[in-house]
Amino acid sequence: MILFRRAVISAMNAVCFQRNFRAALSPLVPVPLPSRMEAHLWYVVPDEVKCSSLLSNYLDILSPCEKENVSRMRGERLQKAALLARVLVRTTIARYQINGQVNPRSLKFKKNIHGKPELEWDDDQFQHASRLQFNISHTSSLILCGVTVDSPIGVDLEEKQRKLKNNILAFARRYFTPHEVKFLSSISDPGVQHQHFVKLWTLKESYVKALGRGFSGLPFRMFTIQFSTAEKGDSYPSGEKNNVGEIIVKSLEDAYSFSSNWQFALMELAGSHYAAICMEKDEAIEGEVPTPMKLTVRKTVPYVRDELISGPNAVVISGLT
Repeated sequence: MILFRRAVISAMNAVCFQRNFRAALSPLVPVPLPSRMEAHLWYVVPDEVKCSSLLSNYLDILSPCEKENVSRMRGERLQKAALLARVLVRTTIARYQINGQVNPRSLKFKKNIHGKPELEWDDDQFQHASRLQFNISHTSSLILCGVTVDSPIGVDLEEKQRKLKNNILAFARRYFTPHEVKFLSSISDPGVQHQHFVKLWTLKESYVKALGRGFSGLPFRMFTIQFSTAEKGDSYPSGEKNNVGEIIVKSLEDAYSFSSNWQFALMELAGSHYAAICMEKDEAIEGEVPTPMKLTVRKTVPYVRDELISGPNAVVISGLT
């Protein structure tokens, strides 16, 4: 923490878009809870958060444990990313006005047995708030938080130009299933092969995070991500046709088992990253078509500005091909 505090103080004379945190910054804008099968995505670009006094005040939002975790990161860049990740989670959740105003600093978190962070409400008036689900992912250059209601969510973020120390196929053979390796091997263009590898990795990460198990709790070789299209005649074992562009999960423990309980979205974010979102499908009423996933994407600098994103900064990809 000392390193980061010194970095903040040493930059105090730099040009800053505000001088007084409490006087100049806008309050968090309240946002309605996500609707049925809707995911709200909030992201921050660390390089766009340059105000030293803002960063200093962000530290005050964190718990003592979170501050300690930030200070353990090696180097100012990683410390800044860790700080913004925790601030994004706290300020995002506080926007949803659960039974009135929620102070970001007052939020408490716990972890499940696999280490996935969850909200912890210890006040009776917030018992219904357990419906709110969230997940976070970040790289050094982008931080993403996903929020849903009543549906577990997993999000993952990877740089499109992510560098690998090993050959892609050698790396894939170590972590991916034979079906996925075969898919990647069929791509002759190295650049396209790299893109699909990153997409697959991102989708698999989002799935294990939605389950609340993480990479260690569910190794990637235990399940296959497949992309099906109705035109090709692909279908679930029950004979139900897949929607065009649907991404599905196939368990290797049962060769005929497809997990139809989860829905995926894959998108390009900020022109530099792939983002994958996995959320549990709602229970459709008999005779009704299940509600498709809806995404709402916002870019933010907490307490400064929010921007509803569309167009080239948030492009949904139909699938792996």
